[in-house]
Amino acid sequence: MEELIPSLSAYLLILTRVTAFFVTLPLFSYRAIPATQRIIFGALFAWMLVYSIDVPGLEVDGTYLILVVKEAIVGLTIGIIAFIIMAAIQVAGGFIDFQMGFAIANIIDPQTGAQSPLMGQFFNSLAILLLLALNGHHLLLDGIYYSYQFIPIDEVWPAFGSAGVVEFVIKTFAASFAIAFQMSIPIVATLFLVDLALGITARAVPQLNIFVVGFPIKIGVSFIVLTITMVVMIEVMKKLFEFMIISMRNLMVLLGGG
Repeated sequence: MEELIPSLSAYLLILTRVTAFFVTLPLFSYRAIPATQRIIFGALFAWMLVYSIDVPGLEVDGTYLILVVKEAIVGLTIGIIAFIIMAAIQVAGGFIDFQMGFAIANIIDPQTGAQSPLMGQFFNSLAILLLLALNGHHLLLDGIYYSYQFIPIDEVWPAFGSAGVVEFVIKTFAASFAIAFQMSIPIVATLFLVDLALGITARAVPQLNIFVVGFPIKIGVSFIVLTITMVVMIEVMKKLFEFMIISMRNLMVLLGGG
């Protein structure tokens, strides 16, 4: 019984970090996955981690409650960084929809429950399938395991609130916005030229109803450019996944005081 109590206390701490990680982590936090299955999977994964990492003896006292809060914050923070980077795909779709004229036709994303642009939903579905094809979900689970090497389970309070962590989050957000702009710039730039050509046409031929003609032209040109640049989009998504994994690791290092 005395040996069971430290193991149980360590298991609860690991379960706290794992479940908090799944709350914000892309793919695992989507509503398409039932909450019951996520809880069961998190409990089984935490049970495996108990026997996979070096867990010290922990006593249930006031310090233990602080460790529980710390584990929850660690899981949420690492998952949020991954979510911010994956949100670049939705932002890129929003840029494209605004130029195509689809910005007024937002739909409800069944995975997150939020409104999503049409092209953003398409890119997001493509990114999820690509992530699964590249076994990126395995790398995300590896991130939970290796987080205990950078942020020990018995460390009372890592480097939360330090200037390095805040600066890292800001730079990551800016980099995500830059990646979204890179994904959307081929179509956005092409549609800008189309708008310029339509504007010249409207001045040259005032009798032509440019609003009626321009809308289907912009949609057709957008799909043509999207088809041509699809390979480039997939390569950018691969770089985005790599950036996500590296950012998660760097954040773990910073939170661990490294």
